[in-house]
Amino acid sequence: MSAHAAPTTRVALTDLAAKKAAREPIVMVTAYDHPSAQIVEAAGVDVVLVGDSAAMTVLGYDSTVPVTVDEMLTLTRAVRRGLSRPLLVGDLPFGSYEASDAVAIATAQRFVKEAGCDLVKIERGGTSVDRARALVQAGIPVVGHIGLTPQSVAALGGYRAQGRTAEAALALRDEAIALQAAGCSLLVIEAVPSEVAEMIVAALEIPVIGIGAGGGVDGQVLVFHDLLGIYDGPPAKFVKRYADLRGAMVDGVAAYTRDVREGSYPAPEHEYRMSEGESARLREALGSAR
Repeated sequence: MSAHAAPTTRVALTDLAAKKAAREPIVMVTAYDHPSAQIVEAAGVDVVLVGDSAAMTVLGYDSTVPVTVDEMLTLTRAVRRGLSRPLLVGDLPFGSYEASDAVAIATAQRFVKEAGCDLVKIERGGTSVDRARALVQAGIPVVGHIGLTPQSVAALGGYRAQGRTAEAALALRDEAIALQAAGCSLLVIEAVPSEVAEMIVAALEIPVIGIGAGGGVDGQVLVFHDLLGIYDGPPAKFVKRYADLRGAMVDGVAAYTRDVREGSYPAPEHEYRMSEGESARLREALGSAR
């Protein structure tokens, strides 16, 4: 068996609760297409998030705000086709759930019915608590997301850590408690001081997944392109890069470019050839046609 052989039993929400109870860390990672889904499946992660971070990592937008529901559904369907074991979470993009409970339910139902999501994720507390409650009552499991919420980055003053004062930390705890009371199955907390994350974990019964929230949470999530070094630009403080695939990709394409220009690719071993008999017949046919 490969050292990277993954478990084969499909993950259930109850498994995540059991991991929390046993203090066994939960592993979540993003994926945005079929190949990345197959990779994270093979690596044995527990939860896969098709995050609206795809707006920046895959689609070339400068923030998560412009990405549309249809774009997210296309990516999520591709990921679904590459997964069999992990839970699949679909990120509801900005503008697709805030207006009303009815709008939120209609959007979330598309992610479940059309893309095969097991859960959907929404950002912020406040009115999002009402949306979470409505989704849960409609039978759709929900992941909450507080702290640095990229859909609200302008209102938050940029990509910066949240909850750095006592008052702000307590407000985050209250949001977390409200989202749990609304029925959320999981909570993501992003870019908050470690002691704030630990306070929130202590206040909740549901699993808490951190990104830039220290090691005192129930699990971790990172962006696929960040942890593998595919996305260009400096990583966030909380990112650990486990590979430099962008560099390897550039090197590979540069080597191909050089070989084509020098005439060393394709080599004979890359070519298809006719049998000698058929080649002779072709030459004969060409000769008689002249």
